[in-house]
Amino acid sequence: MSRPLVSDALWAVVEPLLPPEPPKPKGGRPRLSDRAALTGILFVLQSGIPWEMLPQEMGCGSGMTCWRRLRDWQEAGVWDRLQRAVLDRLGRRNAIDFRRAALDSASVAGKKGGAQTGPNPTDRGKPGSKRHILTDANGIPLAVRVTGANVHDSRMLEELVDAVPPIRQSWGRPRRRPSKLHADKAYDHRRCRRALTRRHIQPRIARRGIESSAKLGRHRWVVERTLAWFSQFRRLAIRYERRADIHSAFLTLASAIIAWRFVQRWFC
Repeated sequence: MSRPLVSDALWAVVEPLLPPEPPKPKGGRPRLSDRAALTGILFVLQSGIPWEMLPQEMGCGSGMTCWRRLRDWQEAGVWDRLQRAVLDRLGRRNAIDFRRAALDSASVAGKKGGAQTGPNPTDRGKPGSKRHILTDANGIPLAVRVTGANVHDSRMLEELVDAVPPIRQSWGRPRRRPSKLHADKAYDHRRCRRALTRRHIQPRIARRGIESSAKLGRHRWVVERTLAWFSQFRRLAIRYERRADIHSAFLTLASAIIAWRFVQRWFC
């Protein structure tokens, strides 16, 4: 028997974060349960199928119902709170390694265009988006952002570092700043180093024409592995959504699922 997409342990984390259900109208069809809607959303995220092809035998209602629930929960901030809740669970077990962090990005095609897309200089100017990821030393995603494919990596360094939420620790105050940040030569700019220094983060950025990328790659490979994990979600391999909020919702949910896998691997 296959494992359910939404396990009891995961649902116990998600359920308190959901907004209260609206009052049931008199007559008409009963409202699809939130757990069934989340199952449909995760199935689309992992399989990449169009919403209208969501199998009815899964009991997840129609694809449009799941899409609306994804949209509404994104507007309510559910996915951001879910990611933070999972990170807090890891932080309370001292499972997040703040001694080092790594930063990188990857471009994906966005054939339908839409907000936060732009001409991809590595794909003959075709429209695309770029996902920017910051991970801890283990590859756990701490922050993720989306821009057009033509946005330079270095422009997102400060925003991505500041996007890391305060993560609870086993003792002391919540923490959000790593001790060191590893990045490749795309971030080799004076403003990037100054931005990290102001935040009391030691920059470990490869210098163009001086340092070899192979040396820093000993620590930076974890973020490249995490980017590959994101690509395993077939809905994210190519950007299908014209709406930026829907694409960001999928990306944040995938980030929470990747972090949840660390919870399962180490503590379940």
